[in-house]
Amino acid sequence: MFSARLHRAARAALVAQLVLVALAAWPFGAGARTHATDGDLAVVSLQELPREARELLVRIHRGGPFDYDRDGVVFGNRERLLPARPRGYYHEYTVRTPGERTRGARRIVCGGEREAPDACFYSDDHYRSFRRIRE
Repeated sequence: MFSARLHRAARAALVAQLVLVALAAWPFGAGARTHATDGDLAVVSLQELPREARELLVRIHRGGPFDYDRDGVVFGNRERLLPARPRGYYHEYTVRTPGERTRGARRIVCGGEREAPDACFYSDDHYRSFRRIRE
């Protein structure tokens, strides 16, 4: 009887230690991921962008037309790779990829006014990384 209680207590202590280790690794508090700042992002010039991205930027500044139904929808920045802004500030657009049947991985995300954005960012890996577009 005594050894069963001791065994339960040891197991409870082990579980408590595992919970503490898991909480220490959890992304909140001091270890939380914060939003990027403009200085954190690499920069890409217009000349370095693919032709399709440069053409899309012209259409963004004109207000369209766009090739995909999802072009212009709000981009939530859930990955926090772009500077923190209120919801609705960022909008995403699909950069056509030659030979691709789907929307592909290339995107431009712009912030601010739709036809006069404050800043635009390019991703060629479906939001895993961004580079600020220097216009």
